[in-house]
Amino acid sequence: MNQVYREEKKFLINIDEFLRKSHQLEQVMAQDEHNGTHGYLIRSLYFDTMYDSDYFEKLAGIETRRKVRLRCYDPDSDYAMLEMKQKKGSSQLKRSLRVSREDAMRMIAGDYTPLLTYPEDFAAEMYAFMMMKCYRPKTIVQYNRKAFIAKENKIRVTFDNQIVSTESSFDLFDPDLNMYPVLDKSKVVLEVKFNGFLLEYIKQMLHSVDKSELSVSKYALARQQSYPME
Repeated sequence: MNQVYREEKKFLINIDEFLRKSHQLEQVMAQDEHNGTHGYLIRSLYFDTMYDSDYFEKLAGIETRRKVRLRCYDPDSDYAMLEMKQKKGSSQLKRSLRVSREDAMRMIAGDYTPLLTYPEDFAAEMYAFMMMKCYRPKTIVQYNRKAFIAKENKIRVTFDNQIVSTESSFDLFDPDLNMYPVLDKSKVVLEVKFNGFLLEYIKQMLHSVDKSELSVSKYALARQQSYPME
């Protein structure tokens, strides 16, 4: 099981700003090893309760909340990551467990018993939690990510674009999902994840985007298609 504590800031920027800031970061930070010319694919299947409690708690700004998802980086992958993100204010804890493709598909179908075969305590915790709260698949969100890393303080800066979603199929491994955009294609979500403090050059980079700080998650953006804003 992987466990990561960190703080996170999100900003909404345009494509031109993404290109400028990405070029700046290439000079001072290491690129994620998975970055290609345009980054790499991320696809997540989000789960929620029968009453979409996680979604509505996010909209209400509840200080302590969570998200549960299965994530893969390629539809041909033979595994997925089961993740729980727990957030309190600006701080968050992300725990994750690698599960086989077969077990992920059984979870998507509502069978969480495969989790009882994993030795990690987190697996048993997630089985009990998802059963007790009646978690079910709600939406798939996919996007392209370009990521940069500073080894000092484990800072990670990511740019997410081409964000699309679907609620018509929950097959995480289907290469031909019919998805629709949930954000204007000219917009990019910039995320900065860090422990404790930010390095000065990253603070300077963020200074110009402070007014665009974003509170809505990609999961919430996708679910708004089911609950359109008045």
